[in-house]
Amino acid sequence: MIRRLGLCLAAVALVSCRDYHFKPAISDQDGLVPPDQFARYGHDQAEAIAIGREFGRTGRADSAVAYAKSLGDVEDIVADTQGFRLTVRFKSGWRAGIAPIKDGKRGSDTPGVGRMPAKS
Repeated sequence: MIRRLGLCLAAVALVSCRDYHFKPAISDQDGLVPPDQFARYGHDQAEAIAIGREFGRTGRADSAVAYAKSLGDVEDIVADTQGFRLTVRFKSGWRAGIAPIKDGKRGSDTPGVGRMPAKS
């Protein structure tokens, strides 16, 4: 009886192990604001979309990090390759988690990138 209970507990432990394949869940864009619309919310948001597009286009975190560092308002960037996202801190203080955006556009195609924000 104890041996059977031990085998059942071992089987339950093996079945309950989580799958750590996060890419489909994190990079799914269904239900989110479309990238071009989100880019119109502000200059930092436009740069976040541009970084996400470069990350989705290349599929490599290091090329997206290099692109982000070429933008003027990115202060710090950390790549989480296990989680398939980038954490970016902008000079304004805004911090964003950026997932790959695969919509067939380059980062430079994002409206608002490369131009200074309008001063009020």
